[in-house]
Amino acid sequence: MARSTARVLTLLEFLQAGGIQSVATLATRLGVDERTVRRYVAQLVEMEVPVESIRGRHGGYRVAPGYRMPPLMLTDEEALTLLLGLVVGRRSGGLPIDSETVESAVGKLRRVLPRGTAARLDALLSTADLTLLGPSGRSSREALGDTDPKVLMVIAEAACDRHPVEIGYTRKDGQASERTILPYGIVARSGRWYVTGHESGTGEVRTFRVDRISNPVALPGSFNVPDDFDASATVLTSLAATPWRYQVSVRVAGTIDDLRSQFPAGLATLEPAASDNTEPWTRVRLGAERLDWVVRHFAGLGRDLLIEEPGELREHVRVLAGRLLAACGDDASKPVAAPGLGSTPG
Repeated sequence: MARSTARVLTLLEFLQAGGIQSVATLATRLGVDERTVRRYVAQLVEMEVPVESIRGRHGGYRVAPGYRMPPLMLTDEEALTLLLGLVVGRRSGGLPIDSETVESAVGKLRRVLPRGTAARLDALLSTADLTLLGPSGRSSREALGDTDPKVLMVIAEAACDRHPVEIGYTRKDGQASERTILPYGIVARSGRWYVTGHESGTGEVRTFRVDRISNPVALPGSFNVPDDFDASATVLTSLAATPWRYQVSVRVAGTIDDLRSQFPAGLATLEPAASDNTEPWTRVRLGAERLDWVVRHFAGLGRDLLIEEPGELREHVRVLAGRLLAACGDDASKPVAAPGLGSTPG
């Protein structure tokens, strides 16, 4: 009986995808015969789900257009994406709706999740510091795509319950190893997730990128987080000591106060810069492994820029400028003065 019910719900999920589904296709996907498919459809109709039967050569079953159906069937990854999008949007003020509406949506989504998934998501939201989550040049979905949601939630649950975790970790150079950590905290920073805490092998506090972690297993035992431990500050300090592939230096028109809100905490250092006119300029320095997101972020500031280093950043600017010109249908061979992008001579 339980197996039959599960298949009926699976059939409902298939029909929720939209379009007309043939009986033969549904039978194959469910692993049953066509007669059983028709019986399952009848059960859905008895549950007042408006399943329509379409006759003809390309006929089959579909759900009546516009019908909003429970139950909400989400994978862990889909649930994590939706909840984080709502929570981060609410905290950043990026959603054009009031907090009560967001809270209501989060609550409804939370209630329809399986108990285990909901508990892990609660653990993540209660332990993760999202204050440093800012622009990374990638969409939020792409940023999450780098991280296995199941890995993230296992670590979050261990951090919440104060359990040690055994992990597989692959360093930047590709060297893999097994480690045991005490996860003090999880931090989201500029599109990436980090866990920081005590590593048993070295006896030191270390920071690990979650997208490089595999096969996390919570271990017996417990630990206490030091009273004065600041997970965000620890991650920022660790990242500042990382040898980045590119050291970026760009002069930007505007004061430090003008630009401070345009760069997440810890992403860049800002200092006054000399200029040839009376308007103030600021030198922005940051480290990066890739330059594609760097040029997009600076271009998005809408300010005059002068690139100091690295030289490769200028080529990225030229490529972006070419794409923008092409989008306008302009003759790229004609000189165009585009405020907001520039480079130092040479």
